Amino acid sequence: MPKVTRRTLLKSSLTSVAIATPSLGVALLAPVARKGRIHQSVCQWCYPHIPVDSLAQNAAEIGLRGIDLLQPEEYEIPRRYGLICTMGYAGGGEIKTALNRVENHAAIEQGFRANIPRAAKAGVPNVITFSGNRYGMSDDEGARNTIAGLNRVKKIAEDHGVTICMELLNSKRDHPDYMCDHTAWGVRVVAEVNSPNVKLLYDIYHMQIMEGDLITTIRQNIQRIGHFHTGGVPGRHELDDTQEIQWNAVMRAIADTGFRGYVAHEFEPTGDPLTSLRKAVELCDV
Repeated sequence: MPKVTRRTLLKSSLTSVAIATPSLGVALLAPVARKGRIHQSVCQWCYPHIPVDSLAQNAAEIGLRGIDLLQPEEYEIPRRYGLICTMGYAGGGEIKTALNRVENHAAIEQGFRANIPRAAKAGVPNVITFSGNRYGMSDDEGARNTIAGLNRVKKIAEDHGVTICMELLNSKRDHPDYMCDHTAWGVRVVAEVNSPNVKLLYDIYHMQIMEGDLITTIRQNIQRIGHFHTGGVPGRHELDDTQEIQWNAVMRAIADTGFRGYVAHEFEPTGDPLTSLRKAVELCDV
């Protein structure tokens, strides 16, 4: 997969200049100055051919704040480049098997007890969890079980200043049978848990597919949202004019609520990955 070099990035940015960072043993470019109303990061899994170190270095130069969805052993890597891991995996279950079944609660608690302190130490503000699939379970029973599971682990998050975020995913195309597939269900759960450290990961790509009405939904529920993901619809590719979401309007709506968390880009590039990432960052820098 082709890679944008630092020289290419330098030519593309009028504000970039080379700076020396002897303690890191690398030469970084000065970060592109961003407006700061939207704190942007990028999901590592979308760049499988770029090592985390290289992705973090490029992210820093583009003007991002962090790297999303790292494993505990990777939490510290972004800090070498002045970034953080904005959301980490911490043993919060899998997409299909997680909080909506009580038999999974002990393992999730064990994972969080081990990894949330590690996240706090590394400055990771959020860790991810999931509802799990229905497998014939009613949404009411799943909600009760998920509430019980989150109540079991919320004090771990509160004690360490880390937020547990349950992800909203679409069950229409990508994750058939997933339970937390509508904002209303997720809000019902986290409202009942009633902890400042238990919120939703509002994935804009997934919720556009499931329900649309993005801006009003975000405005009405922002107090229950701890994190955002992006992705072009259809296809989960670049945030450009081939897809249907008006990203400038959505980002302005998020910024206008006073949200101070992170918006992580989670799209799969079809062209040069770092060029696509830089264009997405510029588009969302409202």
